[in-house]
Amino acid sequence: MPRILCVDDDPGVLAATQEILEDAGYDVVGVRNAEAARTVVARGGVDLVVCDYRLPGASGLELLEQIQEDGVEVPFVVVTGYASIDHAVTTIKAGATDYLTKPVRPGQLEVVVSQALEYERLRRQNEVLKGKVSQLSAERSVIGDSPEFRKVLELVEVAAPTRATVLLQGESGTGKELLARMLHDLSGRGDEAFISVNCAAMPEHLVESMLFGHEKGAFTGATKRMPGAFERAHHGTLLLDEISEMRIDLQAKLLRALQEQEFERIGGTSPIRVDVRVIATTNRDLTAEIDAGRFRPDLYYRLNVLPIRVPPLRERPSDIPVLADHFATRFAREAGKPPPVIEPEVVEGLSAGEWPGNVRELAHAIQRAVILSGEGPIKPEHVPGVVATTPATRSGAAPEAGDDLVTLVGLNVGEAEEKLIEAALKRTQGNRTQAAKLLGMSVRTLRSKLNRPA
Repeated sequence: MPRILCVDDDPGVLAATQEILEDAGYDVVGVRNAEAARTVVARGGVDLVVCDYRLPGASGLELLEQIQEDGVEVPFVVVTGYASIDHAVTTIKAGATDYLTKPVRPGQLEVVVSQALEYERLRRQNEVLKGKVSQLSAERSVIGDSPEFRKVLELVEVAAPTRATVLLQGESGTGKELLARMLHDLSGRGDEAFISVNCAAMPEHLVESMLFGHEKGAFTGATKRMPGAFERAHHGTLLLDEISEMRIDLQAKLLRALQEQEFERIGGTSPIRVDVRVIATTNRDLTAEIDAGRFRPDLYYRLNVLPIRVPPLRERPSDIPVLADHFATRFAREAGKPPPVIEPEVVEGLSAGEWPGNVRELAHAIQRAVILSGEGPIKPEHVPGVVATTPATRSGAAPEAGDDLVTLVGLNVGEAEEKLIEAALKRTQGNRTQAAKLLGMSVRTLRSKLNRPA
């Protein structure tokens, strides 16, 4: 049963209003001033407020403002004996759900209350549905179920509802921008603007204007006022992609804007306040950039409130089959073809790859394979550079009779190691991951030995 709070300083009017609503089947509470009403609302459980405009102390609109300041969302119907069009407009703009004039007819009051409650029900239902749609959209865009990637998604879900700045760190192609979009979609700002600024792609002389905007005549070519990314992201999210590429002289201005949520356009004289949630990404080690004098440590500490490291694809190989299937289905649909079958040898070969370009490189490889495979399954020959593994290479078994043997007689330890590595790479057709398995070492150790000076 909906609970309605009635507020009126006239005892007779208050009693009559209560009686009408109780007869209509509502649970009704009556108070005679704004202070008492605010106390009742603060306790919770109120579904609607029906309030007289003129009250002792604070007015009905002032009560509405106080409730809003308290962070309570409740439909609010204003009743007044001093009606005018201007007054009605002011009341609705202040956030009231509806507006009634005295004397209020029972039928009229019941209709307005019923409509206000239904409006609130639909509003809340809409919020829930939008949240579910945003979450499903984000989940469709961000693919991965490995333990390493699940940790990333858990951090994103924890960070999303907060206002804290998030720093996404990871190699190029790992999906940092998709995770930034997921942070936005799952936050309370999901319906507001998501503005992305690529700090690496902007011309140096335009970076400041792109971020903070400019006034007409601020520089040659500034023929009109132009809002910057911070203004356009007001109430929403601003993604600063590849923040490490920003000029160090602009980093001080960015730091002030982040700390104060305030800035000035180029050529402007008045500060502009904004409410912006900032997410930054980088594919570099910012601590190394600080040591090299290319990044401000104070900006780093301001951005690094909630750091999230996005692992490269080689650290989560169990996600590769799922990603490959996702991309194959997507690119086939775009080409008007049925989803292709990816042969097991291809899946194993993909999973064994190092993928220096990460998810982006994998997507391009699958797109090419979908095109080359026609209407048939995706085979090893459709994925250049991917070698189908054999039972021997998968298990690390010793060479069978007839395989090349490695002669180590007369070699020192270093030379013997080089011969074994060369043989392992030859056997796995250059696949470092499988070669490392054959040699009983990690891929990182093998890479280190291959890169050491001759």
